[in-house]
Amino acid sequence: MFYAIPLENKPSWRNPPWLTVLLILVNMIVWWGPQTSEENGRERAGQYYVKSALPALELPPFVEWLKKTDAKRGKLGERMLKAEAYEQLIQAMEHDRAFQKKLKAEEIITPTHPQYAEWKRDRQQYESMLPAPFTERWAQDYGKDAGFSKPWTLITSAFLHGSTGHLLGNMLFLFLFGASVELALGRSTYLTFYLLGCVGASALAAWAYAGKGSYGLGASGGVSALMGMYAVMYRLRRIRFFYQLFFYFNYVSAPALLLLPAWIVNELMQHWLADEGVAYMAHLGGLLTGAALMAGAMLLGRVKTPETVKSEMVNDDDRFDAHVAAARRLGAAMKFEQAAAEWRAAAALHPGDTDTLRAWFNTARLQPASEDFHQAARRIFRLPATDAETIALQHASYRTYLDQAKPGLRLKPDDMARLARRFARIREFGDADMLCRILLKTAPDHPQLADTLSVCANGLLHAGEREKAIGLLPHLLRLAPNDMVTRALQRA
Repeated sequence: MFYAIPLENKPSWRNPPWLTVLLILVNMIVWWGPQTSEENGRERAGQYYVKSALPALELPPFVEWLKKTDAKRGKLGERMLKAEAYEQLIQAMEHDRAFQKKLKAEEIITPTHPQYAEWKRDRQQYESMLPAPFTERWAQDYGKDAGFSKPWTLITSAFLHGSTGHLLGNMLFLFLFGASVELALGRSTYLTFYLLGCVGASALAAWAYAGKGSYGLGASGGVSALMGMYAVMYRLRRIRFFYQLFFYFNYVSAPALLLLPAWIVNELMQHWLADEGVAYMAHLGGLLTGAALMAGAMLLGRVKTPETVKSEMVNDDDRFDAHVAAARRLGAAMKFEQAAAEWRAAAALHPGDTDTLRAWFNTARLQPASEDFHQAARRIFRLPATDAETIALQHASYRTYLDQAKPGLRLKPDDMARLARRFARIREFGDADMLCRILLKTAPDHPQLADTLSVCANGLLHAGEREKAIGLLPHLLRLAPNDMVTRALQRA
């Protein structure tokens, strides 16, 4: 199992990713609306089924049917019947079309059966309680001879989900990747490419799983298309990712395009080796479709690269240039308080511009007790650390702030946790350790403390600082006893 989550790339709220938010809302409405309503109706019908005479009459013949048609499923069904795991057996029976056809044709419980009248009554009552099919109607059909008989499901299946966890996981990745891709493509092209990605994912899944007799649903194919677009869009730009490879996880800064073949290989391996309940070929189809669409759009010059977007945003506001010019003029005249105010105004217009923040910080440091000095420091510390230069700026600014701030540091626990993790990555373990110690004293229950200590301890271990890493073990045992780093320290 392998996945990678981009970190630090935040959406621009000057041009919010409204379409991505809308797609998420549509998925959530479908799940908590008609799908949940259908699931609740089926649950009520299932409760009636279990209390009726139907389990004793229908399930044993169904298990015998499985033994004849699929020995492996037959053995499993026999164990479930003995364990009275009726819910799973009922679901399997309802999705077995051949058996259902015989059951409804009264070939399983025939009119000559001694309990035929009782079965007929309970069966009619059960079927009247079943809600009208919604998920099955709009999901992809992998049944025998289904083919592309319902072509609209190539798209509609991407707005259905199998559980709340399935939905929330897909929506998280949809937001993480979609926000950046939407900004680059523009809303209309983004929506078109997303839907085409869903089609490409569903089409490959339809080919790969034809005749399997199950259903395909979920936004993961469309999300995979966004991942393919993201990798091609950023190409060789180094992006910081959190990744997990089987039971190992860590952070890495790598060219985005290198992740595309890693994702592709992962989906192929999962398809060959892992659980058949996940449509890995849909993921692969989405990756390939998204990558191809983005490559074509870039060849045609229809994509605003991240650098282009940033450049356009800088040039859009003439007030920014006016504030910068005024700040430089006032600084030359040694009017530092007024110069800091101008830099503050410029930073408010372009909060991610590192040169502006650096100038604001260096001007405000001449008055180390001023609010400007504390504000400029915090803004630098909250910059997305997507490259070594930004982290170096944050560390140098932190050292200056630590030495000069009056009456002392004004850092929130979130800022300290973030800086500690970043300093650990660049092997500034002294500063990382100090921030960890402050956090342990001032915010011992902070939600990011366990992760921060884990990152610092992991960095120390890799740097050969075993004793210092073990010094964090008591706190990790309290906060994250099952963390992999905690376990590694216990074995150290």
